[in-house]
Amino acid sequence: MNTLDLAVIGNCTFGALLDQKARIVWACMPRFDSDPVFSNLVAGNDSARGVYEIELLDFARSEQHYRENSAVVVTRLYDSADGVIEITDFAPRFKHFDRIHRPPSIIRHARPLSGSPRIRIRISPTYDYGERDPEVTRGSNHLRFVMPHLTLRLTTDGPITYVMEQTPFILERPVTLILGPDESLTAPVDETSREFFKKTDEYWREWCRYLALPFEWQDAVIRASITLKLCSYEETGAIIAAMTTSIPEAPDSGRNWDYRYCWLRDAYFVVHALNRLGATKTMEGFLNYISNIVASNVGANAADGHLQPVFGISQLAELDESVCGSLPGYRNMGPVRIGNSAYTQIQNDGYGSVILASTQSFFDRRLDHPGDISLFEKLERLGEQAIKLWDAPDAGLWELRTRQQVHTYSSVMCWAACDRLAKIAAQLEMPQRQSHWAAAAESIREGILDHAWNDELGSLVSTFGGRDLDASLLCLQEIGFLPATDPRFLGTLEQIERHLKHGQFIQRYAAPDDFGSPEVAFNVCTFWYIDALAAVGRTEEARALFETMLAARNAMGLLSEDLAPQSGELWGNFPQTYSMVGLISSAMRLSKSWEEAY
Repeated sequence: MNTLDLAVIGNCTFGALLDQKARIVWACMPRFDSDPVFSNLVAGNDSARGVYEIELLDFARSEQHYRENSAVVVTRLYDSADGVIEITDFAPRFKHFDRIHRPPSIIRHARPLSGSPRIRIRISPTYDYGERDPEVTRGSNHLRFVMPHLTLRLTTDGPITYVMEQTPFILERPVTLILGPDESLTAPVDETSREFFKKTDEYWREWCRYLALPFEWQDAVIRASITLKLCSYEETGAIIAAMTTSIPEAPDSGRNWDYRYCWLRDAYFVVHALNRLGATKTMEGFLNYISNIVASNVGANAADGHLQPVFGISQLAELDESVCGSLPGYRNMGPVRIGNSAYTQIQNDGYGSVILASTQSFFDRRLDHPGDISLFEKLERLGEQAIKLWDAPDAGLWELRTRQQVHTYSSVMCWAACDRLAKIAAQLEMPQRQSHWAAAAESIREGILDHAWNDELGSLVSTFGGRDLDASLLCLQEIGFLPATDPRFLGTLEQIERHLKHGQFIQRYAAPDDFGSPEVAFNVCTFWYIDALAAVGRTEEARALFETMLAARNAMGLLSEDLAPQSGELWGNFPQTYSMVGLISSAMRLSKSWEEAY
């Protein structure tokens, strides 16, 4: 049975997910939003197709780890006798001719460690979302998998007949397999593998050396940082929400969505985390992606002024959603969705998300392309929309599909848009624009505090005039709308603890939505709660809960979107960028400083 006990490999072009037996059960190639060539993760009980496996016969157990400070995965498989094999998996990424070489390729190296282990190599890619099998052609040392829009070549120094016919054989010597573009290698397979392994491993170790790490929890932060980097599509700077589609938020919930796209709502939190890590190039790439969205004639500057909440990694605006009939879903819990109709929704928090993230470019002296008056003027157009829409109904941060209300978080983000534009104007020495935006921010703030406050609860609530709570209100002190010491924030924190705390973890909301009442905790909301506890001085509680969240990660140190509080099982799309960002931010906030550590 598939679980989310998965490892991730990738190179900022595509990603692949490996289970604990080193079976590649998910990979979209040649990029994150492509048709998955390995779709076994959502193929239900069909274990023979859409998978890439080096199977150890008479399997007994496995061990798996990442190489230290690297994106290289090492798996050891043990049979019931004395047979042991070791599989090393990675996607090439290293500097070559003053640029980053990142081909959409998977390199696998299997070697015997003990006994006479018998293995079977099974590679069964599919296309059209698991519906069809490619045509297979054979060369002297390679197989070609021919599909309408992609041809993959598997080159190996192993017995090609055994690979093609999936025949078991004794692994007497190391075997290398390179799966990638339909191109001939210019050097022997093993030599290429060894060279690419050395350079890729060195690349990641070097990348980690420049991270600004907290004193505590360094291993967890490094793993989260590498995973966040692996979720970036470097060519455009986009950062996807997750690598998968349709892993349900809870068992048989129908809450199955395609997350292989870039949500603007994530922008501020991602930029904030990358800035604190010192991952400047990744941060600048993401800021450039956002700037291109702002400057485009689609979405941000459309005739109606509406800024859509989500885009494709190449700025694709139309992400039409459909249900795949050929894949039964994760553990047969369909549907499997392709595309995401959230792009059509009205979500008024996006104006603030974009401006909050873009503010970094006006103040950060490290950036090659700092913000200027031209970008400020484009952001002002979004700010005017924020003034217009701060008290207008929308689908909200959590993308309610069948109803609209005036959501407090969306209104606060509209306030943040005006507040940051005032700060940018001051930085650019534009006093009239500074006064304009500061006045707008103050007017919106007063309106929010008037309409979103519930006297009976002594708390801000999720919608104007409502009674329900929403975990996004925990972010008000982070965004700067209320100081953590403000009685209104403290009252809101108290009510969130009362209504949204599920065990030790935090639900995003408790009120029924389009699919009923939420069943699981939303991982980033628990991190927001941890940050809020720290902000109000409840540091020991925050640290204890942070340790609990670290323990909730899978064996490879990764998190998905959701957590079942009672069982501790991970649910939702994987790996979830929001969750990894939350982990990084909380660790930075809670850790002892280097100066006080010794």
